[in-house]
Amino acid sequence: MKFWKRRNRCLWMAIAILLVCSLAAFATPETAPPAVPAAQAAPAAVPPTPAPAVAPPAMDVPLDTKAAAAPSVDELAKGDPSGTKIGTVSDVIAADSKKGLTLADLVNQAGQNRIAINFVWTLITGFLVMFMQAGFAVVETGLTRAKNANHTMMMNFMVYGFGLFAYWVCGFAIQMGSAGPYSTLGGGAGLTGEYTINLFGKPFGLWGTHGFFMTHGGAYDVAAMVMFLFQMVFMDTALTIVTGTCAERWKYLAFAVSSVFMGALTYPLFANWAWGGGWLSQLGTNFGLGHGYADFAGSGVVHSVGGVTALALGMMIGPRIGKYTRRGKPNAIPGHDITWVLTGCFILAFGWFGFNPGSTLAASGNGALRISSVAVNTMLAGCTGSFGAILYMWIRYGKPDASMSGNGLLAGLVAITAPSGFVNTIGAAIIGSVAGVLVCLSVEFFDRVIKVDDPVGAISVHGANGLWGVISVGLFADGTSNYGGSWNGVNGGVTGLFYGDPGQLVAQLIGVGTLIGFVFSLSYVSGWIIDIIIGQRVPAADELAGLDIPEMGALCYPEFVLKPEPEMEPAMAAGD
Repeated sequence: MKFWKRRNRCLWMAIAILLVCSLAAFATPETAPPAVPAAQAAPAAVPPTPAPAVAPPAMDVPLDTKAAAAPSVDELAKGDPSGTKIGTVSDVIAADSKKGLTLADLVNQAGQNRIAINFVWTLITGFLVMFMQAGFAVVETGLTRAKNANHTMMMNFMVYGFGLFAYWVCGFAIQMGSAGPYSTLGGGAGLTGEYTINLFGKPFGLWGTHGFFMTHGGAYDVAAMVMFLFQMVFMDTALTIVTGTCAERWKYLAFAVSSVFMGALTYPLFANWAWGGGWLSQLGTNFGLGHGYADFAGSGVVHSVGGVTALALGMMIGPRIGKYTRRGKPNAIPGHDITWVLTGCFILAFGWFGFNPGSTLAASGNGALRISSVAVNTMLAGCTGSFGAILYMWIRYGKPDASMSGNGLLAGLVAITAPSGFVNTIGAAIIGSVAGVLVCLSVEFFDRVIKVDDPVGAISVHGANGLWGVISVGLFADGTSNYGGSWNGVNGGVTGLFYGDPGQLVAQLIGVGTLIGFVFSLSYVSGWIIDIIIGQRVPAADELAGLDIPEMGALCYPEFVLKPEPEMEPAMAAGD
């Protein structure tokens, strides 16, 4: 015990000494070195002789590459299992083989490699987005009835061709005719034509004027071709959204004409205002509203444009026969294959890794390494979107609903598309979970209140949640993104209301109002004209029998015996 007390006493004394020494160390002022007597002072310093300027290295002088000599042919012949013998100085191409490798060759090779990385990244992600068309096709076909499966699949198949043709003729020029040059792709310098008017003393860009047929105004350019492919598959996504809402009663010829019109005019015009240097993108530089309308990968430009167009045409064409009772109560018309539906949702979720991360248009430079953050945000929002939808349906109806769970996944992915490049993972999870609940509420609203028949829920998945995604940029953008130091010509990262910039939310709301007003009006008017000329809806007898034979000439499932719904037999007997 005495030893323990003695030991404690020694411990406290040691701690006290350490404290005193520490305080003394902090309290002791920094002492200056002793002054040198005047007699011993050094003579006045002589200004140092400036070093001779070093001439910059000559760019065209052959380099001494002995230290970086490549493996010999004999060494390479033995194989390279470790991958350390290739990718050496011998793989750098000299512009003049007689002169040999120069510093200019190395610098040019570095620039070429960066652009090549960005080319390959953007092209591969574009290929992924194109494959999403398969996902849309099987989701929509599974959610419709077997008697219309061929017709629904053929709309999803040919919307690619109709839209691509229209976009090649004029759509790309209208959308991206003034978006060049592309900082990440190193080209497109000729695409600088924009029709502009002046309002309030500010320029308002309305549509591009260079790039028709991908040959006019500098469009015959390798970088412009990369941009065309990537933007085209986005446009095609918007077009295919409409086919889901209008399925099971849309005349195929009307579908074809509507798709061409949308790919040539409706989609490109709004996309120009948002992505092609048009007036919405300039709300920041012209009026100080944040960074202007910001839509990283297209919640508004792609999904809401498709959803709002679907709403206009769905209202015009009207509901399917048997969807509503005489009192206006909606009847459920289930699809024929939930397996196809959920398989398609997986395909779409996979393709979204091209949709969102690919929208950096780069994997090298310009802050493009944020592709990892964009990809994770995309995953999280899809996950929490399906959570939100399944929980809502489980609580409200007592059972988890498979089709709404799939739509919840897609709703989360749609909502995160605009903010994916600007938000952190917490924001992404919140945005997705809100989208999952919103899609359920929106489906019930359009089905029961507005009474717009939407067989696949496209208006709610893409229209409503696309708008939510646009608004969420103005709320959750955290200001940490840095894509070349600016966005839409405004320095710094896009920052939303919750992180200190209310102006960004105002810009987003202006974009939302413009999208709804312009796209709905143009779509309804164009659809009305098409209806007058060729008609939008199939005859009632064809609709009741199924559109595969009347419209397409062949059944999707010829070995099946398709029976009409019992309550529809009298209407079928009456014909038109």
